[in-house]
Amino acid sequence: MDESARTSLYVRETGTPPVWPTLAEPLRTDVAVIGGGFTGLSTALHLAEGGTDVALLEAETPGWGASGRNGGQLNPGLKYDPAWFLKTFGPTKGREIVDFGWSTVDTAAALIDRLGIDCDLRRGGTIRAAATGAEVATIRQSFDDMAALGMPVDWVEGAELAAMTGHDHYPAAFVDRRGGDVNPLALARGLARAAADAGAQVFGQSRVSALARHSDGWRLEVNGHEVIAGRVLVACNGYADDLIPGLKQASVPVFSSILATPPLPEELASRILPGRQVLYEAGLVTVYYRVDAQNRLVIGGRGAMRPSGDAATMQAVSRHAHRLWPGVAQAGWGYAWNGRVAITSDHLPHLHAPAPGLLIAYGYNGRGVALSNALGIRLAAALAPGGDPAGLPLPLSDLRRIPFHRFWRIGAQAAILNAQVRRRLGI
Repeated sequence: MDESARTSLYVRETGTPPVWPTLAEPLRTDVAVIGGGFTGLSTALHLAEGGTDVALLEAETPGWGASGRNGGQLNPGLKYDPAWFLKTFGPTKGREIVDFGWSTVDTAAALIDRLGIDCDLRRGGTIRAAATGAEVATIRQSFDDMAALGMPVDWVEGAELAAMTGHDHYPAAFVDRRGGDVNPLALARGLARAAADAGAQVFGQSRVSALARHSDGWRLEVNGHEVIAGRVLVACNGYADDLIPGLKQASVPVFSSILATPPLPEELASRILPGRQVLYEAGLVTVYYRVDAQNRLVIGGRGAMRPSGDAATMQAVSRHAHRLWPGVAQAGWGYAWNGRVAITSDHLPHLHAPAPGLLIAYGYNGRGVALSNALGIRLAAALAPGGDPAGLPLPLSDLRRIPFHRFWRIGAQAAILNAQVRRRLGI
């Protein structure tokens, strides 16, 4: 287990993880789900609830990866505006994508409520902020596009925005009232328990080391044992290995670094996002933050491109927080961690069906909490008996390696530096 998997606020807040059984004998199942993050957990849960025999195979423990380490934000939508999808995919498929992508928070919240998962779910809304004057036109276009479709969004600027955030750094923003936040690790653990209660076999410390066609299904090798499955979902996101040739090279596993304070004094906590919205800044390299249910500031952005639980490797995030709210410097950082976010070349989730009975899902580009939970419902329908991957809400595509992938760390650091310089210059 890398250091950052032990140092997060959520690990300390949520406590000792459940002990899941390790696969220790041969197994036959209708569906094998590889990966115990939100995508795999939601898919396994809904398959089991529908009566399909399913086994979830996680190399570490459910919630170990990005699903248990992210910023805890529930944000509606995808990276592009609704109009882009309508233009690119046409009025029918485009509207299906929009309806799905901008309803994911409602879907995830309904799932949490139905299962009774205690994960500090709140629906304060999402603020998308222009960090510089140059970004105002971009977010205004997004706002206008969403408002034209009747989405619950509000434009804010000036004194109203300053009161909403606790500083006057942003020239403008809009609020999507559907957004919210959770303790993501508590959510992941709750989903794992619910999946097991529904009849799914959930395994930890069970890395899949080989995958090959077998008769009319698939053969997996796990801990030296054979698993035979009729259908397989690969859902490893930023932690993909070489199990599927080319999958590791089909996205960039950028590290997102997060800092959290101890509980802040009430006077300070009441000034930072007093409405308890979550916020993310516009731009390719973004900063995002919220105040959690215990009045801790949780703020994330880019840092070291390697596993780290050391706040010293996250100075850019720290300095940004201190610029926004100088009083935060006195509180100090009680927690520091990071994890991999899978960034795709087009900044959209990728779904592949490279062979009969095999599905691959990854690439949430920083919006995975709501999106992956909602997508799991649809993946389960596609993997169930009689299901069809063509019915998924997002289009299927061919798996393609990103050129020069082995230099991803250099490219990521260059993009981050460029974004930071442009932000300081206000361009």
